[in-house]
Amino acid sequence: MAGSTHTVSNQVPPLVGYDVFTADRALTAAVERHLDPDLLDEVLGELSALGQASGSAQVQEWGKHANENPPRLRTHDRYGERIDEVEFHPSWHRLLGKGVSAGLTAAWGRPGGHVRRAAAFLVWTQVEAGNGCPLSMTHAAVPALRTDPELAAEWEPRLTSMVYDRELRPARLKAGALFGMGMTEKQGGSDVRANTTSARPLAEDGTYELTGHKWFCSAPMSDGFLVLAQAPGGLTCFLVPRVLEDGTRNVFLVQRLKDKLGNRSNASAEVEFDGTWARRVGEEGHGVRTIIGMVAATRLDCVLGSAGLMRQAVAQAVHHCAHREAFGGKLVDKPLMRNVLADLALESEAATTLALRLAAAYDDGGEQERALLRIAVPAAKYWVTKRCPPVAVEAAECLGGNGYVEESGMPRLVRESPLNSVWEGAGNVQALDVLRALQREPGALDAYLREVGQARGADHRLDGAIKNLLTELADLEGVEGRARRLAERLALVLQGSLLVRFAPPQVADAFCAARLGGDGGAAFGTLPHTLNLAAVVERARPVS
Repeated sequence: MAGSTHTVSNQVPPLVGYDVFTADRALTAAVERHLDPDLLDEVLGELSALGQASGSAQVQEWGKHANENPPRLRTHDRYGERIDEVEFHPSWHRLLGKGVSAGLTAAWGRPGGHVRRAAAFLVWTQVEAGNGCPLSMTHAAVPALRTDPELAAEWEPRLTSMVYDRELRPARLKAGALFGMGMTEKQGGSDVRANTTSARPLAEDGTYELTGHKWFCSAPMSDGFLVLAQAPGGLTCFLVPRVLEDGTRNVFLVQRLKDKLGNRSNASAEVEFDGTWARRVGEEGHGVRTIIGMVAATRLDCVLGSAGLMRQAVAQAVHHCAHREAFGGKLVDKPLMRNVLADLALESEAATTLALRLAAAYDDGGEQERALLRIAVPAAKYWVTKRCPPVAVEAAECLGGNGYVEESGMPRLVRESPLNSVWEGAGNVQALDVLRALQREPGALDAYLREVGQARGADHRLDGAIKNLLTELADLEGVEGRARRLAERLALVLQGSLLVRFAPPQVADAFCAARLGGDGGAAFGTLPHTLNLAAVVERARPVS
């Protein structure tokens, strides 16, 4: 029997048994805003079902177990034969299966597919972010494969299937398939044109033999991979199947798994090609052009993933403070804590609103929307992913010492938070990509200015920020050294314009004051005290 010294009081109940989607007011509003009204009932129903699963005790346990039991590499079988297989905890397969069945790889052929998938990806990330990697790459492989109609006809139905088939066998025998990607090498990193993996043409047209290595190859148990290699005509994109048509394993040597800071449930590997069979995708020498559609889609998923991590961190912090009492009242009612929570909530809502707007641009597909994506995706990828780590750390601090303990789940969010800034091109790569869009594609800036201009006149701080941005853009002297600053301002102005148009006035007012008007500090919790911070916090509270 527990003694009186072990009486437990003033402890916060776990945030479980709730609908992760409908409890997120910013996300539900964005879905309703961007979807055709005829689709709303269907989509809101499917997202609520996924939200309820995501908030359930069972699925949260899957996430916990997948994280605590990282994948293991088996290079050889008991007879000494090379097999190069990665073993995952059963919870990993449950998560991945649920993600596939929820349509996280099925955006390209469904009405409103990108918005409904983006919302689902943001929700599902909050359970366990690791399984988002193969889901993202499978989804993103489609535009690259569409450069070759024959390959697209063969593979796209498998990649957009809502059936998860984990067995390694010829893709023609599978109801669904997953894809990975291999671009970076030891000597090149982001500079993929420095890749040394070679591709030797074979007798059959469009087929090659690859020799070389890849420094990072995530989800090595996927059914196929898009990789870059040096063909006679230059850097080229290739499809490498894991299993060949006759059922034999392709040469895909998994040298080791990376021991990563976070993203522990997902396998990231170093792989070697040694006479590996591959099909060319696109033309020789056009590898970057071919694979860029995949890169753009995965970059948007980095924005969505960071928005999901921020939302979960903020939800946990607000939930904790709404239940925890200190100094004679609820923490959420203390002016200083309310300021911190409101500041975090602003960052989360701005990220969600921007991410869903970009997903809607994919669904629209028009020329202006494509031009907007060209500049907005790298700017958003740069800024939103950079904001994720400080949000996760500050949210963990809201839980005090409990937030530093693994059982709270907050350390997992903190470890995961830097990932999306590093993957698919780190900060400098994104900032330089913004410059390329500005310098080479004038339509991109025009589309951006038309977008933010829709909010002009609604808030003087936003108007001032747009004016200052135009001044920066007019002076491109030494612009490379200012590329990060420029990407940040582009993202903030776009976020501000979207919130002014679509968010509740108290949210837009606080964001413009702190992020655009200079009336906020460098740390969270430094918002002007005159704002309606209680309303901002209440909007972020995870209550279905």
